[in-house]
Amino acid sequence: MGNIKITIISVGRIKEQYLEDAIREYSKRLSKYCSLDFVEVQDEKAPENMSEKEIESLKEKEGMKIIKNIKDRQYVIVLEIKGKQTTSEEVAYFLNNLSVQGKSEIVFIIGGSLGLAKEVLARADYKLSFSKLTFPHQLMKVILLEQIYRSFKIIKGEPYHK
Repeated sequence: MGNIKITIISVGRIKEQYLEDAIREYSKRLSKYCSLDFVEVQDEKAPENMSEKEIESLKEKEGMKIIKNIKDRQYVIVLEIKGKQTTSEEVAYFLNNLSVQGKSEIVFIIGGSLGLAKEVLARADYKLSFSKLTFPHQLMKVILLEQIYRSFKIIKGEPYHK
């Protein structure tokens, strides 16, 4: 895999130090395989008992902030519970194939607690699901980084301690 540039766009800030530490560790490990960039967009405050319309409006506001950070040439992968479930090996080969096809700028999008706006889902080139389980979006960033790292190790044929 040649000169890969990966951007992770996420909603909200990481608040927990242990997650920051894990993100820093995986970022360091990934630095020998790709360039990595993080974009955090401000999450909207979500009061309890919101109507469906209020939820959609809030997701739309977050969605507009996300879309502003996507460039036309970037290949966009959204993390979406209804997306395609796959194995680590399949993710590795998928990323490798993107590289072979000349798609070297890849964006992963992690939505906020209410999910992603229709506009963001419509912009996605691929919808990926890590599980039918719901994870806190801050933890999802660590899980995503680990899987990207695992992908590079698989592609390079390097051992990875499970």
